[in-house]
Amino acid sequence: MDKILEGLMSSNHPVPVKKAIIKKVIEAAEKAVTEEQCQAMFTLTTQLILLPHYDDAFERQVGCKVLEAYARYHRPEFERYFSKDFVLGLLQQGYGELHHKDPAIIDFIHSCLRLLISCPSVLEIFSVIQVEVLRMVCERPDPALCARLSTLLSDFVQCIPKDKTGGLFCQQLVRTISYFQCFANEEQELREYVNQVTKVSTLLQNIWKADPTTLLPSLQEVFSIISSTELTYEPSIALASLVQHIPVQMITVLIKSLTTDQSVKDANMTKALCRMIDWLSWPLAHHVDIWVIALLKGLAAVQKFTILIDVTLLKIERVFNRLWYPIVRMGAFAVLSHMLLSFQHSPEAFHLVVPRIVPLVQSLTADGHPNSKAFLLQFSELIHCMMYHYSGFPDLYDHILEFIKDCPKPGEDKIKLVLNQSAWTSQSNSFAPGFLRPSGKSETGKTGLVNLGNTCYMNSIIQTLFMATDFRRHVLSLNINGSERLMKKLQLLFAFLAHTQRAAYAPKNVLESSRPPWFNAGSQQDCSEYLRFLLDRLHEEEKTIQVLLSSEMPKDASGDIRNDNGPKALTAPAENVPPASPPECDERTLIEKMFGGKLIAGIRCMHCNSISEKEEPFTDLSLAFCPPATSADSGQAAGPSGGPELHCQGSVNGGSENPESGSAKSPASSVPIVPETSEPPLSVPDLVNYFLAPEILDADNAYFCEKCSSLRRAERTLKVVSAPEYLILTLLRFAYDTECHVRRKILDNVTIPTLMRLPVHAHTSRPSPAQEDAPEGSENLAKKLKPSQNDDEERLAGAVELASVQPVPYALCSVVMHSGLSSESGHYYSYCRDVCEVDGTQRLANSLSLEDENGAGCVASCSSLAASCERADASSSSGHSDKDWLLFNDSRVTYASFQSVQNITNRFPKDTAYVLMYRRQDLHGTGAANGMRMNAEPPLHKELLDAIIKDNKLFLQEQELNARTQVLQASSSCSSKPNGSDDNNPPGSCGPSGGGGGGGGGGFNTISRLVF
Repeated sequence: MDKILEGLMSSNHPVPVKKAIIKKVIEAAEKAVTEEQCQAMFTLTTQLILLPHYDDAFERQVGCKVLEAYARYHRPEFERYFSKDFVLGLLQQGYGELHHKDPAIIDFIHSCLRLLISCPSVLEIFSVIQVEVLRMVCERPDPALCARLSTLLSDFVQCIPKDKTGGLFCQQLVRTISYFQCFANEEQELREYVNQVTKVSTLLQNIWKADPTTLLPSLQEVFSIISSTELTYEPSIALASLVQHIPVQMITVLIKSLTTDQSVKDANMTKALCRMIDWLSWPLAHHVDIWVIALLKGLAAVQKFTILIDVTLLKIERVFNRLWYPIVRMGAFAVLSHMLLSFQHSPEAFHLVVPRIVPLVQSLTADGHPNSKAFLLQFSELIHCMMYHYSGFPDLYDHILEFIKDCPKPGEDKIKLVLNQSAWTSQSNSFAPGFLRPSGKSETGKTGLVNLGNTCYMNSIIQTLFMATDFRRHVLSLNINGSERLMKKLQLLFAFLAHTQRAAYAPKNVLESSRPPWFNAGSQQDCSEYLRFLLDRLHEEEKTIQVLLSSEMPKDASGDIRNDNGPKALTAPAENVPPASPPECDERTLIEKMFGGKLIAGIRCMHCNSISEKEEPFTDLSLAFCPPATSADSGQAAGPSGGPELHCQGSVNGGSENPESGSAKSPASSVPIVPETSEPPLSVPDLVNYFLAPEILDADNAYFCEKCSSLRRAERTLKVVSAPEYLILTLLRFAYDTECHVRRKILDNVTIPTLMRLPVHAHTSRPSPAQEDAPEGSENLAKKLKPSQNDDEERLAGAVELASVQPVPYALCSVVMHSGLSSESGHYYSYCRDVCEVDGTQRLANSLSLEDENGAGCVASCSSLAASCERADASSSSGHSDKDWLLFNDSRVTYASFQSVQNITNRFPKDTAYVLMYRRQDLHGTGAANGMRMNAEPPLHKELLDAIIKDNKLFLQEQELNARTQVLQASSSCSSKPNGSDDNNPPGSCGPSGGGGGGGGGGFNTISRLVF
């Protein structure tokens, strides 16, 4: 029968004739034949299958059908033909001219095993195949052969190597996959290649499920391959097909093992991460993005920032390019988002992909597919976040904004939240050992200030000024030439507070330049005194520059005055500062515009009714506490020696304004004045009204009237005639007891309203020169007695007439607290919030104006919000939200509520409000009177941005170095602390850490801790 079949296949008969005869041959298989005939038939069919003439598929089909028929009816003979030796020969030597690596060999063996599956002899064949497949895999078969082999092993799991060789087989199969290369250009060929790789990865998945002990060696082999820097070939991205088969639950364990393994060098980790990112191109891989992001976070947690920087800059463009392909778009976008949002120390990574954004947006818009539209919304939100974080590049961003203008823009709060959660220094530290603590920013996203040795007085003031939104924005927008100027150093500090990656920054340069000469380094000082000195220095510095600039202008017609060592005007970019009014040029300094107000101090002789008035500027009002009621009867009894004083610009001239402030008293000698709890607590408006109340000058304090030419009893008044943009109020809590010769702290609790009205008088005529030069009589502004009531008709005609009083609303934005019993000791910290013109406080200011229009009328005294408005304020976002207020305590920045501000003295008797800052609220949102409102944060100047980028890189390097040092110390000494160094300072510390951890600017971490 074999001769008939052989002659038929070599004849020229038509195919239908051949098929009819072949059918007869297959039917004859049921009849009894001799051993020799069976062997001849098996040999012939094997040749037809493996060695067809002209690669004829018809011959293969005939051979398979005839072989199957004869093997079924003559099973013993087939067992003897298809023996283990025959199989071994096929796998090692091939068949005739057919090479042993030809996939047809595996297919033939596969089909023969199906015919012998129920025969005992098949077990011997299985054992041969177990050995041979390991050898074949070690020879690195091509994808086609490997796919056929995987199909064979998937159907006959008995052929898979077991026990010790099982793990080795998986490792070698993984390495074989790394050699796969695809040279196809046609879609069908690409699909075939992907299908082949999928079959191999599915085999590994089945092995891992059947024997979990083989999984870890396989993954170790994967990492060994992708992390190698010495390979003579580039590992195939086909390895990405394995990721989807790794249990997601193993991510934490595996990433922790990789990132904390000290034997893994940075170069190897960098290679591995780069190659994993390349896996995003694999079309059918799932979870690749999850593993890449997990590894990025793991490296950030152990502070290996050098690797993250190198990989991001190297691969960010490649990842972006994957967004063009819908099949891998979402995975690539997840990785791209993480890389961009976490790379916050420099715009370099984002600017690498900026040129590619518009073409992608155009493509997505033109596509019109629902998936493309949905993706465009996510993509535009990411771009908005990045442009917000790296503002100041309109030349790069204008074109992008034009193309994404129809996409919704995320709110500022959402952007800040996303950026804060994504930074490398805010990554979860679950991957790191217990002794590694990345010092990232707090959840608030704000930066603290390192205490440089009892410098909490400065830190609290700097944070208060920084949180004064308009002042901060104008400082950042100034063009300042000269690095030694105090305003330049303050500008740089503000830029760091806004954009540094550090949890806390060390303000060394500002401290050295702004510390008053009479302040001893390392000693506790008065924050109010420091604030006045700081504002005065900034004011005088700008005034000096204006004078020098104006004197040099005639010499240079072009006005281009430039001298690196000389002054230059402090001017803001045109796009940030509102245009000045045409009639006159505003030559006020920034300090005057922001904090400057004006008072009119008037003295009326109660004998002749003549009036002398003088206009005086101020930057803060010092509010004394009302004297006890018993002293009011004496008329001239002395009130608190630290009574209300007028602090004007230029008043600080090298020493303390209060004589007693210079006397050093030990904390033990400072006796606090215990507040009376039987009376209702004072409020800030009470103290302002007491400050503005008329004062009687009599007896030893009598006024010399020029008209009467003698000492006369007189009445002294103070009226605010120009309201500042930011109203600074200092509560004079430190009184000097002349009898006991000690400075006492007044611990009375003062109610602080979130919104209050300041009475501002509009004067219609200016005082005459004679009146302006009239002596003031006494410099003591303390209010000792209420004035007697006199009719307005008795006032001297033609002096100064006052128009109706305008109640100007102010919203509370900052409170500086003092904790302690003495001005020479204790601790300062501050509560602050951003007060914007469009927030709830503005609406309350408008409601207050409406209240006045409806009958309340203009009042001549300071007042807080009515009770009904207070209740509305409590339910609004004006200041009582748990996330609106921030507590700045040196290095620590945490969320706080306004309730904690109000009740601080009740809970901690030594903690009292000391310096308050209110922001002017314009009625009905008409805009600031002085045109100083800025609606957005200004873009940073290049030199500021460069300094921040440089320091952020330095900070990341410091963090990485510290982490490595700690790891080495922990590994070399088993007695080291498991949680690292003790950085938990006691509350109220005035030491370098200020009650909290955090690195300082420029790597500052050497000052020893000071605790009072």
